[in-house]
Amino acid sequence: GDELSTDTPDRWFTDDEWALRLYRNFGSTQVALYGYSGFWKSPGGMRLLPPQGVFPKLRVYGASVRGAMGRGIASAEAGYYDSYEDRKGGNVFVNNSEFRLLMGYERELAKELTGGVQYYLEHMVRHGAYRRSLWFFMPERDENRHVVTVRLTKLLLNQNLVLSLFTYYSPSDNDGYLRPNISYKINDHWAVDAGGNIFLGAWNTSFFGQFEDNTNVYTGMRWSF
Repeated sequence: GDELSTDTPDRWFTDDEWALRLYRNFGSTQVALYGYSGFWKSPGGMRLLPPQGVFPKLRVYGASVRGAMGRGIASAEAGYYDSYEDRKGGNVFVNNSEFRLLMGYERELAKELTGGVQYYLEHMVRHGAYRRSLWFFMPERDENRHVVTVRLTKLLLNQNLVLSLFTYYSPSDNDGYLRPNISYKINDHWAVDAGGNIFLGAWNTSFFGQFEDNTNVYTGMRWSF
């Protein structure tokens, strides 16, 4: 189909973006606070005439913590996405505000084998107002979107051969994304790799399902000097 045009914020001294991050280490644990004022990074709104994707204004407030736990590394991050052009949630053409949560844990599972798991949550604020504002032909977003990520990495042949698998699965969207990869360092200058991007989904309107036709495999060779 035709590509939708977008109205990208680019006016000097009007469409500014500001970001601030404060962090401190407490032993082996790092704690951070951050804030952002700007715009949604992907088109979070729509203009009907002319049909055009827009980037509504956005403020983000969040905190994160990362440190050792048991034999691995644990992390957690939480943020509030303040979509202040639609705080009441009744404008179907502007993203609602969201709470987001990311929790993860990674550790060595065996010799030269590491694994990690993450849980991600997007919670839409004022979902009821959003649902009531939907037009009949618009697909409805869930109030909560869950995504579980698993990553496995295996090193072989004196760490010259790397096998990795990155998987995403969303039980709420019933879709997923697989990223297998194999890379081999031939010598100090040459390396080869191969992999794929595999998208799965029950519906073509879900986050990963919409890319199902973009499933691909690739191979490459790199020369370093």
